[in-house]
Amino acid sequence: MLKGLGQIGDMAKIMKQAQEMQTRMADAQSRLDEIEVTGESGAGMVTARASAKGELRALSIDPSLFNPDEREVVEDLIVAAVKDAQARAQAAAAEEMGKVTEGMDLPPGMKLPF
Repeated sequence: MLKGLGQIGDMAKIMKQAQEMQTRMADAQSRLDEIEVTGESGAGMVTARASAKGELRALSIDPSLFNPDEREVVEDLIVAAVKDAQARAQAAAAEEMGKVTEGMDLPPGMKLPF
């Protein structure tokens, strides 16, 4: 007689999981500002520090690189250090966001946010 009631319980469970995930996602997003990564190039002669959101926060250049004849090399090292920091920021963000879905019954390969 009340054949479809089992699906209502499943839907309530899914909605509860969605709300929990939304809360955990918001917490994880706020933590991304606190996580810092450092990228480097030239064996550490140029370092770039960024948040896990990819915001560049600091750049450090070894003084020995300040030779006008080496300007292009320094520019390349700066770009490489920033790219390294951005890649590390992406990895840190993915790791942090992966914590949000731990223990949830999501299909394999499903990425968040949608």
